[in-house]
This record gives sequence, C-alpha cells and structure tokens, in this order.
Amino acid sequence: MDKFDFVIIGGGSAGCTLAARLTENPNTSVCLLEAGPKDDSFLIHVPAGAAALMPKKGKHNWGYETVPQKGLNGRQGFQPRGKTLGGSSSINAMIYIRGDKTDYDHWEELGAKGWGWEDVLPYFKKSENCEAGETGLRGSGGPLNVTKVRTPNPIGQVYLDACDQIQLPKTTDFNGEKFEGTGRYEVTQKEGQRWSAAKGYLTPNLDRPNLTVITNAHTTKINIDGGKAVSVRYEINGEVHTVEAKQEILLSAGAFGSPQILMLSGIGDKEELSKHNIDCVHHLPGVGKNLHDHIDYIISHKSKCTDTLGYSVKTLPKTIKSVFEYRKHKTGIFTSNFAEVGGFYKSSPEVEVPDLQTHFVVGIVDDHARKSHWGHGYSCHVCVLRPKSRGTVKLASTDPYADPLIDPAFLEDDQDMAVLLKGVKLIEQILSAPAFDAVRGERLYAKGIKSDEEWETEIRKRADTVYHPVGTCKMGVDDMAVVDPECKVYGIKSLRVIDASVMPQLNSGNTNAPTIMIAEKCADMIKAENKL
Repeated sequence: MDKFDFVIIGGGSAGCTLAARLTENPNTSVCLLEAGPKDDSFLIHVPAGAAALMPKKGKHNWGYETVPQKGLNGRQGFQPRGKTLGGSSSINAMIYIRGDKTDYDHWEELGAKGWGWEDVLPYFKKSENCEAGETGLRGSGGPLNVTKVRTPNPIGQVYLDACDQIQLPKTTDFNGEKFEGTGRYEVTQKEGQRWSAAKGYLTPNLDRPNLTVITNAHTTKINIDGGKAVSVRYEINGEVHTVEAKQEILLSAGAFGSPQILMLSGIGDKEELSKHNIDCVHHLPGVGKNLHDHIDYIISHKSKCTDTLGYSVKTLPKTIKSVFEYRKHKTGIFTSNFAEVGGFYKSSPEVEVPDLQTHFVVGIVDDHARKSHWGHGYSCHVCVLRPKSRGTVKLASTDPYADPLIDPAFLEDDQDMAVLLKGVKLIEQILSAPAFDAVRGERLYAKGIKSDEEWETEIRKRADTVYHPVGTCKMGVDDMAVVDPECKVYGIKSLRVIDASVMPQLNSGNTNAPTIMIAEKCADMIKAENKL
C-alpha cells in the first residue's frame, strides 16, 4: 500500500490548489487522485473550446442530470462538471468573480467563524495575479492569472451601451470597490489561453518529487478505522488500489462528488444509508443536504450581425482565418469566453446588495448549447444570486460509478420565482433598448408574453442552472453542519472536505474564485496545525 502524508480526492480547483500549497514543503508528500484524464486537450486550453466541452457528458465532463424538478414542470436539469485536472475550471466560462463582501460576513453569522470578509480577502489576493495591477483589494504574483478577454467581441459594447441608455449603474471592477453595476468580466486567462487551477497551481509543480498525481483514478471509498480516516480505495480500469494517508485525507470532489463519496464510505444520514444497506460509520445528517444553485433564465435573439458567433456560409472564411490567427498570435474570436460582459443589479430599490446577475453571451444559447441554430444571434442570462430553495444530493445506489440523485429543488421557494421574474423583465428591458435596434432580430422563444402569469409559465419551461452548485457539506456549528470552521468532518478524525460543498450559502456570483480561496485558506490551516 502506498503511503503519503496527505491524500487529496479530486483534482479540481480546490484539489489543485491544495496539492501545490502543501508540497511547497519538500518534506511533505501528497497524492492527488483525479477521476478524469489529464488536461491535455486543446479544447481545454483554447477559451472558445468550452462551447464543445460544456454541452455534453464525455471524457472531460461528468454531464450530470438532475432528478425531475417540480419547479420546472418535471423537467430534468443539466449539470455539467469538469472531469479532468482543473475540474470545472477547465471547462467553465472562466469568469473571475468573488462576490460581495457581505456574502462572507454572512457565512460567519451562520457559524463559519473566521470566514468573514476581512479573513478571506488575503486569500483571494494570495491566489490572484491581476494583470491590471495590485490594489488594496486586488492581488499580484499569485498562481491564478486574471485579465480581460484579449480580443473583445464588438457586440459586447452594444450591451454596455444599452445598460447606459436605461440608466443602470456601471462599474470598472466587479472585484474592486464597486460590486454593483454593468461592466466587462475579468477572466482566468493568460496570453489568450485558459488559465485553469491546474494550469496555475499544478502544472508548474508536477516535477516536485513529493507530489504524485494519479489520473483516471475513480475513488470508491474512504476507509475509516476507529473513527479515523486512514486510506482511500480507488479504481483504474477496474483494478482496485488503496493509498494510505499518514496525516489527513482531503476530500475535494465538489458539491456532488464529495457528499456521494462520504455516503459511500458510511458517513451521512443513517436513514439514507440504510436504504442502500450501507453500514453507518458515523451519523451525520447534513451530508448531501443544503444543495442550492443559481437558477437562471435566458432570452435569445437572432441577428444579422456577423460579429456574433454562429453558423453561416458567409462567415466561414472569417472563421478559417481566425483559426490561423489564434494559432499564430493567440488573438481573435477564439479567445472569447462568450459571456464577456454582464452585471450585478438589485431587483428592487430596497434590496441592499444586488440579487441578480446577468451574463451577456455573444451567440445563441439554447438548452446549454445542446441545441444549435443556423445563423447568428446573441443571448442574455439572468440568475437569482441568493436563492431560498434548498435541495439534496442522495445516492442512487451503492455503485460508485452511478451518478448521484441531484435535486436542486429549483423554484420551489416562491421568492425565487418572484426575484427571477423581476430579472427577466430587466433583461427584456435591456435587450429592448435603442442600442440593440441595429442588430436585433427575431426573439427565439417567449414571443408576445405580456402577463406575469405567462412569464412564470415560460420560466418554468426553460429555466435551469448557471453552473454554481454549493452547500452539500456545509460549514457551521448547527446540527446540519458537516464540517467545522476548519473544514474538518464532524465525528471523523483526519478527514476534511475542502471545496464548494462547504459553503454555507452561495456567494453572489460565479463560484470558481471562492472555491480556490477556500482551498488557499485551508492549506494554511493544515500547515499551521501540522507545523509544515
């Protein structure tokens, strides 16, 4: 049996960060297990390649589906998650957002002591290399490169102009002094290429003799002995292996994978475990509970504007030329993250912190890009930033290869529908502004809707995730908390969960940067406790 000081389960954003930080000490040995392959596909590193990776289950994408959603007329939602080194940071839209500072102060109020804004800001800065320069709020010299899209699509300016015309607030830095407003998103790219957590944290350190990375390694169980996590069982092509942790096991398999692995290991709600005849090693009822995600709706328009991305004979020469431009200079349309501009807005004046986020996309988005349309167009997402609905992740069976039962309970709380309805009306107003007159074509769906009742019906037909699931191993001190403020699993020694599943509540925005921050902070906790 192989032995290492630390075994990390999951080579995603948190896992890559932990592996890099813990092996800074040459005397500390780390084994990183990743269920997917290496991140060596060109589709990962070319930013526009996300359009091919996100829409379908495959080699680099878990491609989960939810259980039928009561709030979505019984539809099953789609939940793409990265299955490769870098995890979802290798297939996402690369947007770098921390959220509002009140998000983290609220975490602390919910029992996550030491996770307030002043506590987490140093770790956001430590992780970041902001190309715009260091400030009191922005970092430089960190592994995660943050910049603007190298070749902005011209239609993004149309969205910005439209927001000006209807007098929405604006900001020059969503991660700076002013969170609220319209602006251009920063992205985790460098010199026109995706800069995932793997690219920033793991790749530069693969030659460290104290770091072992094992890909295509599907974790099946954490072995517990006398209330202590001692080893991890995993499989590669059906062959069973076991790796022992001399100090700690760090579970970083994400909001779906982490609770699934805990339950397969006998840690969770004893009633749920008994349904699958799994011996309950430790009754922890919060495992798999508190799932929540940003529910999102999209309005799309066709357009004759060929600056937008799409399929047409007319733009074929331009596309071919762009391939050579990207290969030679790393510029052009293939540097786009698609959602280049957007904003954070309040659904009503009495809301203290923006509760809506928009992503304006320079192409048509239909059913997570799983449905294609001939021609060109543009789309605008709007999502509810602090949803009230809470769902679950449960086991489908004892088969570790079976997808878990994912139930985000979308729109089951009426307040979420009320906020999303206001958001839909806002993006409808933006897309109707004069700035779009020259490029606006036929609306793809939701034509002629007038009443709130009609809109609610339409929203339930087409709303879905914008890919930010969290909370299934929440941090806190109440009876449903799974980990304490040091991310240690209650009741089990030498086991921590470190990923987006520990967030007690969603941050106001995209979740990749906060996930990396969590891992940075935990790495320092681990170093301090183990005197590394």
